Amino acid sequence: MRVLIVEDERVLADAIAEGLREEALAVDVVYDGDEALERTSHTDYDVIVLDRDLPTVHGDDVCRDLAERRHPARILMLTAAADVTERVDGLSLGADDYLPKPFVFGELVARIRALGRRSAPPVPPVLERSGVRLDPHRRTVHRNGRQVRLTRKEFSVLEELLRAEGGVVSAELLLVRAWDEHLDPFSNVVRVTMATLRRKLGEPAVIETVTGAGYRL
Repeated sequence: MRVLIVEDERVLADAIAEGLREEALAVDVVYDGDEALERTSHTDYDVIVLDRDLPTVHGDDVCRDLAERRHPARILMLTAAADVTERVDGLSLGADDYLPKPFVFGELVARIRALGRRSAPPVPPVLERSGVRLDPHRRTVHRNGRQVRLTRKEFSVLEELLRAEGGVVSAELLLVRAWDEHLDPFSNVVRVTMATLRRKLGEPAVIETVTGAGYRL
């Protein structure tokens, strides 16, 4: 899942981003509304965590612009205001959910995952195929009943393959969905990660390379 954090409090923004990366999400961060509009003009996100009180362009205007452009991302709006009318205003602008500050990080993660499920075709909470079982909430993977310990990126890649339900997933799409903007697009990281993932999942191999197209499970 690809997430954009839009938050002008840099320490908070970076802490949220690091925590979400620990949850095997691909995360980009910007610190003002103008950057948010620029980034979303050329990148599709699953979820945007949007602070309401932003410099340069107010969060309300960012939210309104995204709604008017019909950007595919689901929007989770953050605010220090606890008044219910503030929440209603945010939702009326096009936000999909609202979370007042301060918040518990676990709740933020749960809300982001719930919104992410709504941004794509419905999938079951636990993904299974070819003897591979992945539970995104518990962050566990099993192959034919045997637990498989994966790194964050291996987990993300396997989750994308399972969500494709047997369809081919290109290396380019995996780069977008499992890594962030700082990765060199010419890196061989997808091929290396795939090789390690195959080894950890064991025999018989369940990940197929489709020449010139990508990978499928």
